[in-house]
Amino acid sequence: MKFHHVGYAVADIDRYLKDFLLPLFAPARVSPVYEDPIQRVRVLFAEVSPGTLIELVEPLDQGSPVTRFLGDARGGLYHLCYEVADIDAARAWFEGLGKRVLGPTRIGAHGTPIFFLHPKDMGGVLTEIMESPRQAH
Repeated sequence: MKFHHVGYAVADIDRYLKDFLLPLFAPARVSPVYEDPIQRVRVLFAEVSPGTLIELVEPLDQGSPVTRFLGDARGGLYHLCYEVADIDAARAWFEGLGKRVLGPTRIGAHGTPIFFLHPKDMGGVLTEIMESPRQAH
């Protein structure tokens, strides 16, 4: 397993990109915005150094889990993502450790299978497990 990206919940992707990411990091690459209607979010990835990604996650509406997260006093850090070669094996391994998997495995913003682990089981941080794009079918 290797670290893939850190996700930040933001109220406005465009503003955060303009006011923070671009002046601070001058990212080499910024992805187009991707809308996930299931999670009700807009997503953008910025590569701030080779192989280091920051994901910005903006709620589409009041029903998005990100809206509730932004309403908490926790701030913007939303999740950490780790990349694995085999998503099914990783899910079975985490479940074998007694970690709570949040919902079914589904396709994420990179077009690869993902699942999330409950923050209470992962040191207080929502954790995303993502199959490597090189391994996805």
